[in-house]
Amino acid sequence: MTQQPPAPRAAVLTVSDAGSRGERVDTAGPVAVALLRDAGFYVALTALLPDEPAQIEATLKRWADIDGCVLIVTTGGTGLAPRDRTPEATTAVCDYLVPGIGEAMRAASLTITQMAMISRAIAGVRGRTLIVNLPGSEGGARDNLNTVLPVLHHAVTLLAGSTAHTAQP
Repeated sequence: MTQQPPAPRAAVLTVSDAGSRGERVDTAGPVAVALLRDAGFYVALTALLPDEPAQIEATLKRWADIDGCVLIVTTGGTGLAPRDRTPEATTAVCDYLVPGIGEAMRAASLTITQMAMISRAIAGVRGRTLIVNLPGSEGGARDNLNTVLPVLHHAVTLLAGSTAHTAQP
């Protein structure tokens, strides 16, 4: 009997001033958690923070460097509002960006809403951790995560050092 490898360790960070003050119920974070679990990830950590880049950066660093998450998904802070700074905080902690992920999310979202044009969501790599920004709305988080879920297991496998390529459906 062969033992299954452990599920990849993931985390979901919601970024919302209103949510952090208790003025808005976060529905995007729980949707991301459910989708990741359904896709075979172990969601080890979740948090809700205000739109404060230093706090976002510190959390992303801790989850990647100390807590061993191979995938971190953020929700919120990707729009044009003055305090929307999740992409900047993500860029600040990443070694390099993965532009195709943000491009794919925007392209798929454009078939649903023209508002996708003002999304600044990005993805990048810190060490061996993939960080993906999602919108803060429940529907936006669901649609965007569903767009990229098919490649996330392969991405974290590559980051772990396994570079054997298998045919993808």
